[in-house]
Amino acid sequence: MRKIEHIGIAVKNLNESNKLFEKLFGSPAYKEEEVESEGVKTSFFMNGPNKIELLEATNTESPIAKFIEKKGEGIHHIAFDIENIYTEVERLKDEGFVILNETPKKGADNKLVVFLHPKTTNGVLIELCQEIAD
Repeated sequence: MRKIEHIGIAVKNLNESNKLFEKLFGSPAYKEEEVESEGVKTSFFMNGPNKIELLEATNTESPIAKFIEKKGEGIHHIAFDIENIYTEVERLKDEGFVILNETPKKGADNKLVVFLHPKTTNGVLIELCQEIAD
């Protein structure tokens, strides 16, 4: 794991949250997109070298909708930049971590992603991210 790639924050209303974070950081989101496979709309903010992803559910079955229903708005996950997601998944499985999706899938911001189950990471949902080569 090379660095924290971003911190994901679950929000009820992406438009209102975008306004809040724009005021907080003094600049607008640099990217917005929908990830249909996950049932979310996302926006990304940069603050210095740090990236924040806001996530709003697009349907009631979305993991974000379920998270907000159970815990309310707030930090949803921490994502780490990975050089080789396939190698890292095998290494972490060998170390005893539970992988929620062993086959990497396309996520937001041009990334392949895999999630680690929070029950094996002290209650924190961990996302592994690898940039998709063009």
